Parts: sequence; structure tokens; C-alpha cells
Amino acid sequence: MNKFTLPVIVEKDEDGYYASCPSLQGCYTQADTYEEILENIKDAISLHIEDRFQSCLIVNGHCDRLANS
Repeated sequence: MNKFTLPVIVEKDEDGYYASCPSLQGCYTQADTYEEILENIKDAISLHIEDRFQSCLIVNGHCDRLANS
């Protein structure tokens, strides 16, 4: 399994925690506790990357969109 190091922004307000990964457009989550937000953003990043790999043909380490997708 590949390991990635990506920046994550965690913010807290009166409603709980909010986290996003600026490197992955649309990758964000929310939670009630700090521990939950860390697990949630890890899951969100994993799902986001998995979705990108499933919708791409990997050629020479690059993601090329499938012609029929």
C-alpha cells in the first residue's frame, strides 16, 4: 500500500471540528471531537484517493482518464 503525506487543516468552532485536505479538492469532514476528526479525515482522504484511482488508468505513475469514462 502506498503512503502519502498530505496537509490537513483542522478548525474548531462552537459546533465541533471541521477538517479539510487542500490538496484534494472537495475532501472535507466534520466531527464532535478532535479524535473523531482525525479518524474522519483519514477516512475521507483514503476514500477520495481510492475513488480517483478507480476512475483513472494509471500509466507510468500518472493518472490518465479512461477514454470511455
